[in-house]
Parts: sequence; structure tokens; C-alpha cells
Amino acid sequence: MRIAEMNWMQVEARAKADRRAVLPVGSTEQHAHLSLCVDAILAERVALDAVAGTGIPVFPVLNYGLTPSFVDYPGTVTLKLSTLCALITDVLDGMVRSGFDRITIVNGHGGNSPAHGAVLEWLDRNRGVQVKWHNWWSAPATMAHVQRIDPVASHASWMENFPWTRLGNIAMPATQKPMLDLGRFQQLDPGAKKTMLGDGNYGGFYQRADEEMLAIWDTAVAETRALIMEGWA
Repeated sequence: MRIAEMNWMQVEARAKADRRAVLPVGSTEQHAHLSLCVDAILAERVALDAVAGTGIPVFPVLNYGLTPSFVDYPGTVTLKLSTLCALITDVLDGMVRSGFDRITIVNGHGGNSPAHGAVLEWLDRNRGVQVKWHNWWSAPATMAHVQRIDPVASHASWMENFPWTRLGNIAMPATQKPMLDLGRFQQLDPGAKKTMLGDGNYGGFYQRADEEMLAIWDTAVAETRALIMEGWA
């Protein structure tokens, strides 16, 4: 359930009955021919689908993240790492004040992962609270499903091309792009990165059949749901 569909009294009652809640975290950055908000769209949707029917509240997705490598692509917005860490921990403060102390962060952007360290520091200051950090796309069952279909999968490739992340008026290239030399890419400045990367796809086909993508999605939702529902002390 979206927090946007609840009032404060409902939230208060919910927290008294169940202390679990979810915070999706995404990014606004280039994704080749896909939406700039792929990471935010997918993090929020997988969280909402995972809690469907449970009443567990999903707080509004954080739409901005850490993405300094893509700043030369128009539309990309990056936060400083210190800003991202402060933002996530400030939101956690508010969730705990609301009565939720079993929190799953559903992260949709690999660049946000350094902020997990700030969450671990925050837990030291908030004894008794439990927080899970879930990179939904790289979780074991989901990534295994991706690899079974096509091991050449990466940022802005077919593996992020769902019906709800593609743009209706944009045709996808039919080619399989060679995989990026990630080690070399990481040592470059953003301008040189854009020159090397071109349209933004790290490598792989741009689109696969919706039947395959929806099967991956079902795996991701089930894996995320199990994490949200189970394993709390």
C-alpha cells in the first residue's frame, strides 16, 4: 500500500499492528532509449507488487541517487554521496518516529550502494531497529533468471526494458551491443565516459520478448516479497 493512499491516523494504526514498512530508492539518469527514471520506476513497482494484499506501507520512492558518471547526459541528476546518505537516514528517522522499525530498503540503482554504509552507521545510533538493503535486480534468484535467458545483460540493456520503463514512441535498436570494458570505463571522467559509451547501453540486446521479461518480474516480486515478509528477529 502506498503511503500516499493513507492518512496519518491510518499509518498510526498500521504501525501498532505491524512494524514493517518499505522504502524504495532509485535514480534519475540516462538509460539509453529507456526512461530516465528506470531505476525509480522499477524500485517502486517491485516494492508495491511485493506487498500487494499485505497492507505493508510503501513510502514514496526517492527519485534521485548517486550517478556522477552520467552527468554529461541531459536529464541525469546526481546527488552528492553525503546528500544521499543524509536523505536516506533522515527518511529512516521519520519512518521510525512513525512506529516502523522493521524496514526494507528496495534499491533500484547500483550507484546508491555506498549509502548502505551510512545505514549501517545509522543502525548503531538506533539500537533495536532492523533494516534490510535489497538490490532487487541483482538478488540471487532474480539474477539467476536473467542469466538463464541471456548472460549478456547490463545497464540500459534488455534486462531493464519492461513495458513500464520503455517509451511508447521510441524504437529499440535490433543489434546486440558489445559489452563495455567496465574497468577502463570507471577510470575516465564523465565526458570521456559519454564518448566511450555512446547511447548509454553497457552491452547486450536492447529488448527481449515481454513473456521473458514478465517471467523475470514474477521472480523478482516473489524474491522481494519473501525478504519483506520474513527473516525479522
